[in-house]
Amino acid sequence: MALTATVHHVDLTRGSVETRVLPEDVYRKYPGGSALAAYLLLQTMPAGADPLGPDNVLVMAVSPLTGLAISGQSRMTACARSPLTGAIGDSQCGGFFPAEMRAAGADAFVFTGQSKEPVYLWLHDGTVELRPAAHLWGKVTAEVDALLKEELGDPKVEIAQIGPAGENRVRFAAIMNMVNRANGRTGLGAVMGSKRLKAVVVRGSKSPKPAVPEAFRGLVKRLKELEEANPGIKWFGEFGTSGVLAIQDKMGGQPTRNYSEGTFEQCKDIDGSTMAKTILKERDTCYACVVKCKRVVEVHEPGRDVDPVYGGPEYETLTFFGSMCGVGDLKLLARASADANKYGMDTISAGATIAWAMEAKAKGLLDDQGLGLAFGDGPSVLRAIEAIALRRGVGDLLAVTVKGQELPAHMPQHKRSLGLIYAVNAFGADHQSSEHDSMLRAKPGSLQRRRLAEIGDFGDLDLRDLSDDKVRFAYTTQCFYSALDTLGLCQFVWGPSWQLYGPKETVELVHAGTGWDASMSELMRVGERRINLLRAFNAREGIGKAADTLPKKLFQPLSGKGPTAGVALTAEEFEHARATYYQIAGCDPATGYPTRAKLADLDLAWLAEMVPAR
Repeated sequence: MALTATVHHVDLTRGSVETRVLPEDVYRKYPGGSALAAYLLLQTMPAGADPLGPDNVLVMAVSPLTGLAISGQSRMTACARSPLTGAIGDSQCGGFFPAEMRAAGADAFVFTGQSKEPVYLWLHDGTVELRPAAHLWGKVTAEVDALLKEELGDPKVEIAQIGPAGENRVRFAAIMNMVNRANGRTGLGAVMGSKRLKAVVVRGSKSPKPAVPEAFRGLVKRLKELEEANPGIKWFGEFGTSGVLAIQDKMGGQPTRNYSEGTFEQCKDIDGSTMAKTILKERDTCYACVVKCKRVVEVHEPGRDVDPVYGGPEYETLTFFGSMCGVGDLKLLARASADANKYGMDTISAGATIAWAMEAKAKGLLDDQGLGLAFGDGPSVLRAIEAIALRRGVGDLLAVTVKGQELPAHMPQHKRSLGLIYAVNAFGADHQSSEHDSMLRAKPGSLQRRRLAEIGDFGDLDLRDLSDDKVRFAYTTQCFYSALDTLGLCQFVWGPSWQLYGPKETVELVHAGTGWDASMSELMRVGERRINLLRAFNAREGIGKAADTLPKKLFQPLSGKGPTAGVALTAEEFEHARATYYQIAGCDPATGYPTRAKLADLDLAWLAEMVPAR
């Protein structure tokens, strides 16, 4: 039986829905997630579309593995032209929404046009309709979640929605599901807001089954064996991403006071172990996942109240509202995380913008109009979050004046190949688009090194090495991570090094889940094809080498104390690494665009007419 993809094309201007089926040969070439979303976007959206106009197209896509009863598969990619960067926007979420979306009868949604009035989409076992949402407009995420479950008479519906930040078109607004899971990066919540699409609601009873049940059961049964071989997974489940904070700080890689330092003196007050001992209420999970890395916190204090419905802060959130702003109050940071989820904003971009504003004000470059922004002032962070979401006062300025995507909380001065990937990544700086340099410091023969060897031989390279060998490591792992984002697999569970499942198991899952006789080389090719789809979209919009850069601040020595004080990237090593990357990746060295030869090699010749390639 052929494996096809059901795609619902939703014209919001006309209020109509058309369901189409992608044949298996197309689906195998773009097997879900990010690759499928980019393919549908390029097939549907005209060049030059205004990111906040009716011509922009929003795609939500899952994969043929989504909803299977194994850890780390419930991921959904959202894709559109980003209002934050002007380039392609690409963002993943977890939770239960992705698995429910597939059980309800959708492999992808394609939203075009712009509704005159607020609406939400309701998909129930293959039946799709648009419903009025004026009564939901202006309400925060937890309230909308409760109202829709009551309205539809089912507490088990799953809801992807925008909060007031998306309605107000904050350029880094998120799409939220379960109130606390986000398609956070690249501002796709603002695209939903511009289309007056308040929510997408799904409920289904047709959970997918593996194509090769015996092979699938065999992979699931190896769970205990894999956990015993990798005790770090238990640690990760216990402390979540927030447990990384103290490790980063010890290495001098903890972004502090708007990326000016690499260590934070109050790090231990806000890290995952402190959270586990104090405000952690429970560990939550995504559909069918045993890792349970999601934090749920609860606080009852004036000015710091946190409703557990809003989850709890992750590493990036603690960094950007915490050390980046010089704030070491864990309860206040939990409130900042909850407020961002309530309004529907990316915590990385929001926190980085606030940290930038604090530095700008300290240097006399910004009038914060009474917000009282200052490094170390926690309450001013909360005031800024609300001002940005509601576009009040200087918050209106901070909501729109970002030129590109803010850096994540992993410092490229310290992990050099990350800086290269930050620059060349099609949708802006991202810390989950390649493997981190630190994995090359793992001991020979270790689990991490054995798994890396399944996709390439990279040798022992220092964290601050940016040689041609390090560039090859960066590109090879970028292709593997790109395949994971296409297959909708969580990079905390599936990956090339420290994760629960490695590359070999990923190939096994694709075979067991789809029935395709996939190989590692096919998966790597899928990942490479997705990278080139994204870069081709940007090339069509005239975005190439000139945008493949890093902020000047990264080329200035870090201050403060710790092992990275005085450390900086050099322009010469970065430019050499970028040139090497273009050569390995098949990009035109003059423009950074994919070459016609590379597109043809990846069966993407149909893009040649769209892309100004040589």
